[in-house]
Amino acid sequence: MGYKLSFETVNSLFNELRKEYKIYAPKRFPKAGRYSDTDIIRYAEIKNVEEIVFDEKSDYPAKEVVSPITQTLFYFTEDEYREAKVHDKKVLIFARPCDINAQMNQDKIFLENGFEDTFYKRMRDKVNYVMMECTSSEDTCFCCSMGTNKTDNYGLAARFEEGQVLFNVKDDKFAPFFEGKEEAEYTVKFIEENETKVTIPVIPNKDVLNKLKEHDMWKEFNKRCVSCGSCTIACSTCTCFTTTDISYNENGSVGERRRTAASCQVAGFDEMAGGHDFRKTTADRYRYKTLHKIHDYNERFGQGHMCVGCGRCTERCPEFISFTATIEKVNKAVKEICGGECNA
Repeated sequence: MGYKLSFETVNSLFNELRKEYKIYAPKRFPKAGRYSDTDIIRYAEIKNVEEIVFDEKSDYPAKEVVSPITQTLFYFTEDEYREAKVHDKKVLIFARPCDINAQMNQDKIFLENGFEDTFYKRMRDKVNYVMMECTSSEDTCFCCSMGTNKTDNYGLAARFEEGQVLFNVKDDKFAPFFEGKEEAEYTVKFIEENETKVTIPVIPNKDVLNKLKEHDMWKEFNKRCVSCGSCTIACSTCTCFTTTDISYNENGSVGERRRTAASCQVAGFDEMAGGHDFRKTTADRYRYKTLHKIHDYNERFGQGHMCVGCGRCTERCPEFISFTATIEKVNKAVKEICGGECNA
């Protein structure tokens, strides 16, 4: 069922929804960008439809609602601890298909990877999605190549037009909120083609994989990549984190433990006791990330790839490293190793 609502009516709808839900959407923060006099678009709680940035891609992904960059896990004293509380309301997130698919990939990591992450699950169980329809594709998007341009994991779909929003109600639990609203024909559409296209390389066996890891193509990133971690923080599927204890007093007996997003691109990320480091060079770390996105995740879970083609890593890189160009270089290297013919 489709509905056509003016912005004024949408705001009235939001007032009703907010009795049960916290509503999150991409929101503009003026003058908060990484360069002077620039804005940033990131997910935050919103109260009215005018706050939603629907005609630009957010700089940071929707995953921050479920797994924020910094999160308190529990508080402790000398002889006891208490888990950090989470709000009682359900969560409604306005997100594009690629970000919804990215959350499904995160579910694999946090919930279907031999254990369930309690802190992730308690928030994830609250989440419902409003799928924001993409009316155009940006030049860094390659979701069609990754098969993430479509999704059916949403309760509502929304198409933003001049002064109004078209809604499609997919989940019946939202139907009561639209009773008495103006009905309209609305068929959900998805992006069918991107300007940027990539072909994910087929790595047929471990012998080819091991040779690929030693290929000279990675060496250029020792000079180009500065190991800042911007790409992984902006990535909609990266899940790595570290934990830190914050002490409230001098002897450290009272405080809190926080989970904070970490990056495999930063030196020392994989350093172990005794100073052993698995990936010593920038090129090693960049190779690790790249193969995780287009090979390792698929190898482990047997479906899809970790990368969803949102293009945020390319946009956020201060050294203008294109991830799509990297994928094509991997393609070329695999063909070279296989002598031009690789079979799955």
